[in-house]
Amino acid sequence: MKFEVRWKLHAIWSMVVVLLVGLTYGQDKSEKAEKSDKKANDEYYELMRTFADTFEQVERNYVKKVDRKKMLEAALRGMLVELDPYSSYISPEELAQFNQSVDQEFGGIGIQVQIEQHSDRIQVISPLPDTPAYRAGVRAGDLIMTIEGQSTERMPLSKAVQLMQGPPGGKVKISIRHMGESNDQDVELTREIIRVKSVKGDYYKPDGTPEFMVDKENKIGLVRLTQFGRHSSEELADAVKELQDGGMKALILDLRNNPGGLLTQAVEISDLFIESGVIVSTEGNNSQPKSWSATKEGTFSGFPMVILVNRFSASASEIVSACLQDHKRALIIGERSWGKGSVQNVIPLEAGAAALKLTTASYKRPSGKNIHRFPDSKQEDEWGVMPDAGFEVKLDLKELRDLEQYRRDRDVIRKDGPAASTFQDKQLNKALEHLKAALTTAEKKAA
Repeated sequence: MKFEVRWKLHAIWSMVVVLLVGLTYGQDKSEKAEKSDKKANDEYYELMRTFADTFEQVERNYVKKVDRKKMLEAALRGMLVELDPYSSYISPEELAQFNQSVDQEFGGIGIQVQIEQHSDRIQVISPLPDTPAYRAGVRAGDLIMTIEGQSTERMPLSKAVQLMQGPPGGKVKISIRHMGESNDQDVELTREIIRVKSVKGDYYKPDGTPEFMVDKENKIGLVRLTQFGRHSSEELADAVKELQDGGMKALILDLRNNPGGLLTQAVEISDLFIESGVIVSTEGNNSQPKSWSATKEGTFSGFPMVILVNRFSASASEIVSACLQDHKRALIIGERSWGKGSVQNVIPLEAGAAALKLTTASYKRPSGKNIHRFPDSKQEDEWGVMPDAGFEVKLDLKELRDLEQYRRDRDVIRKDGPAASTFQDKQLNKALEHLKAALTTAEKKAA
């Protein structure tokens, strides 16, 4: 019986190896090439046999009964950990959330929530503009007392989100308690497709629209990009057009704390601001070198531009900032960026139920310089995107936390405008100072 089980496992893995490496030899191959292929295939087979043996031994002899699916997923994750920090296995349970972050949309009611510490209930951070919750009068700071009749006291945040999200058109019943009130209000909401905007302004106006003009007197715009999702270039173009209609003379693109996203969006956003030349190039082990170049059509030009970056600006953020810096289209202000110069492809697994996020290429900035920070990279090595000379503005950890809190507060929709604050954003202030000086110089030359 044991022999039969072992034989079956080996037979299965032999077929897997055949599928993986293709044990076929073309008749036109030389004897030397055939021997080399055979050696490689034999090595693959031995490795797979070791895996099959281990899998079988664990399943048969481990002290407790094991879940085959979980064991296989753990093996996949362990294998990918050996590659780099950015390659990963995305399980069926994780895939929906991953797709939401990329697609920027999901079925829901349109609120950001957290656990309120004192009551252990779900609290609304802010409704999203033009969503069912916003239109129903749900406000920042409201406590959600029940969802579908279930009390939210000590309810895990993940469960609350799961109850409120779902297919568009479905109904969700919640009861809310406004800040400073003691009575609960029952609200029935109809789910819609909620598109999470990746483009934000300086703050939200009472009507839920973003304010992009950070300096109304000098007509300086501020656009914050939080990630590179599927609609980011479209959103950014709309924001710049709105600013131009309002007489914008200079622009600040804030990429601080932006972890990146889709390569295609980084290319499209770079193309919005340069008329010609290389945007980025990639090369990989199993892919042909490729480069993307800008086109003149649809380019926003004729105004000075600053990009803000910090130590958490990564990947697609670095493609855009490096491109505009190399083409001298924008000045870079802030801190040295993260240093992620690799490209991940998302490969479907299990008939699309799961996925493999695999590093398949590295990219270079237009100048050809390296961006990636390797494990053994030193501070003096070339990696990341550095601020332009004289424009490095570092923040300590407290200042960084204060900046994050300041920005969270300004992303809340309030009926009386943004919350008052004494916080001073040193990096933004440096950008405003530079652009005001540049505009003054340009006006003097024009005169």
